[in-house]
Amino acid sequence: MIRVRAVVEGRVQGVWYRESCRREAVAESVAGWVRNNEDGSVEAVLEGEAHAVARVLAWMRTGPPSAIVTNVRVTEEEPRHEQGFKVR
Repeated sequence: MIRVRAVVEGRVQGVWYRESCRREAVAESVAGWVRNNEDGSVEAVLEGEAHAVARVLAWMRTGPPSAIVTNVRVTEEEPRHEQGFKVR
């Protein structure tokens, strides 16, 4: 079990990024949350099996079709045993 925090920059708000991210996370059985930040970025916490988290992070580097991702900053954190995946 691993936990990461990802901050995604680019054109990632107003393009269904958060809901698409939720769907990807649920499909991979990854728990956590995703939210918009005031600076225009999207932030997500992903917690689950390393291979599943890696697949969601790979998707986040592209995002949904209307998104333009310019950068993804990832930091590791201690797992907190999140349940489910929420859009905040």
